[in-house]
Amino acid sequence: TMLVARPGAALTLAAATDCRIMVIGGDGLGMRHIWWNFVSSSKERIEQAKADWRDGRFGKVSGDDEFIPLPDR
Repeated sequence: TMLVARPGAALTLAAATDCRIMVIGGDGLGMRHIWWNFVSSSKERIEQAKADWRDGRFGKVSGDDEFIPLPDR
C-alpha cells in the first residue's frame, strides 16, 4: 500500500502487528504514464520497454524461468 501525504501534513502511523515501513520524501516526480509493469514520464519510453520485453532484453530473475508475455492491450 502506498500513501501520499499533503505537504506539511502531520502523520501518525500505527500497526496491529510487526511490520516494515518506508518513508520517501522530496519533490513530486510530475506526470507519470503506467502500462502493465512499466512506469515512465515518457510514453515513448514505455513503447521502448514493450519492445525490449518482447525481444528478451530485460534481465532474468534468478530461479524464475517463466516468461510472461505482454498483455494484448
